[in-house]
Amino acid sequence: MKLHTLKPAEGSIKSRKRIGRGQGSGRGGTSTRGHKGAKSRSGYKTKLGFEGGQMPLQRRVPKFGFKNFNRVEYKPVNLNVLEELAKAENLDTINLETLVNHGLVSRKDVVKVLGRGELTTKLNVSAHSFSASAVEAIEKVGGTVNKL
Repeated sequence: MKLHTLKPAEGSIKSRKRIGRGQGSGRGGTSTRGHKGAKSRSGYKTKLGFEGGQMPLQRRVPKFGFKNFNRVEYKPVNLNVLEELAKAENLDTINLETLVNHGLVSRKDVVKVLGRGELTTKLNVSAHSFSASAVEAIEKVGGTVNKL
């Protein structure tokens, strides 16, 4: 076997349909689009969810529930994460900038510190919000809590 003798398997390669190349090709005339109607014309596009004039599913199913557009979406950071960060980087103050620099949150995130895990290091923590258990755990080891 040599590289110049290699060929694809018999019947595995099929030539594509050449549409709109005259009557002799067998696919001239309407070029496989059928007769008349929007789908036969150039530039045809439908809107997402269009059902050919039938009332779309999205509009015929009843709506229910409530979505609060004033909702504040918090990025949670737990005490065990703060503990690991403080020990690894030898920190006594953790603020938003520290969390952003270490890739735990992005600059636009609204951060809430939650109380999962043990805290043994005295820390001064600054964040947008704190859970009651997190405040209790931080103050128990002599740290301080600063709300932004």
